[in-house]
Amino acid sequence: MSIPWRCTSCGTSYPDDTLPYRCPKCGGVFDRAEIPAFHPQAVDEALPGIWRYRQTFALPPETPPVSLGEGHTPLIWDEAFGRRVAFKLEFINPTGSHKDRGAALMAAFLKSRGVTTAVEDSSGNAGAAFAAYAARAGIQARIYTPAYASPVKRAQMAAYGAEVVAVDGPRSAAAEAARHDADEGIPYASHAFLPVGLDGYATIAYEIYEQMGAPGAVVAPVGHGGLLLGIARGFLALQKGGVIEKMPRLFGVQALACAPVWAVARGGREALGWVTDQVPTVAEGVRVRWPVWGDTLLHTIEAHDGTFLVVEEEAILPGRDELARRGFFVEPTSAIVWDALRQIANCAPDPIAIVLTGSGFKAPPPPPNSQGEQDQ
Repeated sequence: MSIPWRCTSCGTSYPDDTLPYRCPKCGGVFDRAEIPAFHPQAVDEALPGIWRYRQTFALPPETPPVSLGEGHTPLIWDEAFGRRVAFKLEFINPTGSHKDRGAALMAAFLKSRGVTTAVEDSSGNAGAAFAAYAARAGIQARIYTPAYASPVKRAQMAAYGAEVVAVDGPRSAAAEAARHDADEGIPYASHAFLPVGLDGYATIAYEIYEQMGAPGAVVAPVGHGGLLLGIARGFLALQKGGVIEKMPRLFGVQALACAPVWAVARGGREALGWVTDQVPTVAEGVRVRWPVWGDTLLHTIEAHDGTFLVVEEEAILPGRDELARRGFFVEPTSAIVWDALRQIANCAPDPIAIVLTGSGFKAPPPPPNSQGEQDQ
């Protein structure tokens, strides 16, 4: 089945009979040829999960859906830093993160191509999501993960039946291991390289519009950049379809320990020389030194008056704790949006939507010391 992706470097079309994760001619990245227009009347509520928006997906229309009921996540209003803010609870997705939206489409794409075994690399959430949706699609998953990744996330991947391989070293070492398998002929279901997941993340924008109308600003974490790029494209699709008049202002957030997109936005490509993935951070999900979608995201966000923010390490866990006291139990990677909200509280246009990406159950804090009576 044909899929409308082209290499962003040389224009080569994505093949119908093989599953490269990069362009076999030049090594470039595949992407959609154009952004679709969103038409509300085409939403099909009879389809499961995010598949009700399949009119916007690049997948062929005959692709059978793979779903665990992802999407339909709540939008909860609260007051913060003197502003009224809407929190999009992506951590309530079936495996506990926004990655389910991309994994649903990835599993369907692979199944439509007859894949029975696939490899992936992940620091946690993407691997857990892929393991679950691969199991749903009858695909055996092998997932390479950094040895430092949350043991809870690794256990979750294994519970779905995936083969989980811990790799010593930085995040990039796990990606290298997966690419080695790909070079040996195993399909590489890369959530970073393959653009199929971007259509899934775009559905966050559609739901935000349905739940609150057109937002003035949207805040989300940035690792490889797929989440915020997908959200941006979702709003562009809404604008192209005449549903909204203008794009919201988009704010991408990175941890100071590894903030390549922020660094380039501030200091140009020369600033990448100062970026490393060797500095530890509790926001492990965004510790990505070479983001695949970094350049595309940078151009997209800056073209629509967006910007990138950085959060210092000492602000991350207090942000997680503050969100928890409001009823939002998220992991540290997701919690970087709290300090970002503080930074933009005086300038972001109303209304503000904040994307909370991953469940706190993925990386739970240690229990407090207690001298009280033990449970009987």
